[in-house]
Amino acid sequence: MSDSIICLKPVSTLLTDEEGKPATYRIADYQRGYRWTPQQVTQLLEDLWEFLQESGSRSKDAFYCLQPLVIKPDGKRIEVVDGQQRLTTILLILNFFNQRRVEEEREELYSITFETRTGFDQFLAKPSEEEAGRNVDFFHLYGAMQAIRDWFKTRRTYVNDIESALLNRTKVIWFRLADGDHPVDAFTRLNAGKIPLSNDELIRALFLRRSQPDDGEAEATQFRIANEWDLIEKELQRDPFWYFLSNEKGATQNRIGFLFKLLAQAEGIPPEVEHDTYAIFYAFNRRLKEGAKPEKEWLRVKEEFMRLEEWFEDRALYHIVGYLVNEGVTLGELRKLAQQGTKSEFDQQLRRRVFEEVIDGDIPERPSPEEVRARVSERLANLEYDSSQRSRQEIRSILLLFNVATLLQSERSNMRFQFDSFKNQEWNIEHVRSIASEPPRSHSERQAWLKLCLGYLAAQKAKPRLRTEIEGVLALAKQQASDVLFLPIYKEVLEHFGESEDSETVHGIANLALLDEGTNKSYKNAPFAVKRQRLLELDQAASSSRSAPGTCF
Repeated sequence: MSDSIICLKPVSTLLTDEEGKPATYRIADYQRGYRWTPQQVTQLLEDLWEFLQESGSRSKDAFYCLQPLVIKPDGKRIEVVDGQQRLTTILLILNFFNQRRVEEEREELYSITFETRTGFDQFLAKPSEEEAGRNVDFFHLYGAMQAIRDWFKTRRTYVNDIESALLNRTKVIWFRLADGDHPVDAFTRLNAGKIPLSNDELIRALFLRRSQPDDGEAEATQFRIANEWDLIEKELQRDPFWYFLSNEKGATQNRIGFLFKLLAQAEGIPPEVEHDTYAIFYAFNRRLKEGAKPEKEWLRVKEEFMRLEEWFEDRALYHIVGYLVNEGVTLGELRKLAQQGTKSEFDQQLRRRVFEEVIDGDIPERPSPEEVRARVSERLANLEYDSSQRSRQEIRSILLLFNVATLLQSERSNMRFQFDSFKNQEWNIEHVRSIASEPPRSHSERQAWLKLCLGYLAAQKAKPRLRTEIEGVLALAKQQASDVLFLPIYKEVLEHFGESEDSETVHGIANLALLDEGTNKSYKNAPFAVKRQRLLELDQAASSSRSAPGTCF
């Protein structure tokens, strides 16, 4: 039983089979007919034209690559599992080139047979609008052929160059299924939700292929890689680990591709494909083609994973790396820092990098504690909340760092900042001492506000007369709780807590907090002391569960 094969093939090699005869591709009955629109056909030609125009500035090895063509040999024919729309369009374009030549100079092209449709070859040789109107497949074929003719009307002098580029500098990712793979199952998987093959799926095929079908040692290696692959993917599926490493939301499948991208970018992606969708696959394919062993390449992937796992398990590295990643520092940059020295040196380099990010400047080579405090104090003093995006982002970064640093200061604690919650929930910068000059308006908001204040006053055994008045208002029905009753109490509560609206300090960093939506809603515009008590309660709850949601103030 042979394994799957994956490689890059120029379009010119699609024309013939292994015996050198014109290839025959079969489209099985589980697939629909040709459905590409003129716009899709034109886009393919435009992409090829753009590549041709830019080829002078590209590497001589550069090529234009099409999406994967998934096939399975079927006797002397080749069953197309995925990619028949592209394969058919290429045939239509090649046929256009052929029709321009005298008959004896025409190239032999591949043929396509449809299991449940007939007349494709005849229509291709003699298309007509009348026949196109009688058959939905012919209708789309005719539209594509017209689009090809119309597109070349303004590029007649470049036909030969475009044909050469299509045949020799355009490649497909040729993915041959293994003998044991069922074409219908593969087609269903590939077309579920119309999700194309990803880089990591193609790389998996590279790692799991065997040069000899009966190689027992290779089979054992193949099984081990497949098992370890699944274990790594399972770990990356844990959100606390994933969001420590990544800011990418919604990536629920094939997270292992993150590792391949990290390695490929560290080594440099081939310039001829650096902007291509499958650039990561090309990078690994090239290394294997140049002699690298799949098991050695897989060992590099495992080592990269273990490095990241070590960072995750180390509490200090977890918080510092997690913070820097959240701020947009790439893992590639952090990876370079880790390779430049010992673990303690790496730790110092990370802290220096944090300083550069937050203070927005270089830190002295050997700064004294006084110098650091002075620089930090100056930076914080100059921060003020306003409506600009930059101001909010700077303050958000500072508040997040404050939380991370606070957690790290507690050496006996096992609490960790939850980067997964932080990145997936709504967090906002809020004023601790409220700047809202207007009191709550609705009955429900007033009730909630008064209950918070009452609870705090009761715990402090303060203002018994005021507590009695609050209890009286809380007992009133909505129709009875008028402004006349609520507003005097509201004013007296604020006066008790010494609330003011000093414009010089209300927007400063000392009066700001970074709160998740749930915490923020839990006390609305309560006075500062009430908010502080509520935050302490939340922190105590977090301590008991050895995790911290990350309230910052």
